[in-house]
Amino acid sequence: MFVLIVGAGRVGSAVAKSALLAGHEVSVLDEDPLSHERLDAGLDGTWEDRGGRFTVGTALEIDALLEAGIEQADAFLCATDGDNTNLVIAQIAARRFKVPRVIVRVMDPYRAAWYAEQGLETISPTAHAIDMFEKALDL
Repeated sequence: MFVLIVGAGRVGSAVAKSALLAGHEVSVLDEDPLSHERLDAGLDGTWEDRGGRFTVGTALEIDALLEAGIEQADAFLCATDGDNTNLVIAQIAARRFKVPRVIVRVMDPYRAAWYAEQGLETISPTAHAIDMFEKALDL
């Protein structure tokens, strides 16, 4: 399976390494060339030696998405540090490029819920923390 991940921060790089080690073909797109270091950390050799791809570019630009391989993507994860950016890019992946599986990280739990109702597969760490805290209070 070809996986494209936008954002090579803590979340994106961890998911990318996990997918690569599970045998998937993984491409990561990030605007910061230094974020590549997170992909190399903990691997035997470099990210590219293990078969990973890394593209420097802005995911809001179609050319960067194309260079990173969005047309071949079977799965897409958007995990930058901005909800607005993540939501726009996820919609581009789902609607324009028809990526079969699109997952988007959204910190705002209310926006995550609304976009999930519109058909995007959202992950909200904030909503998860709220749920966990509410369960803890019931103890």
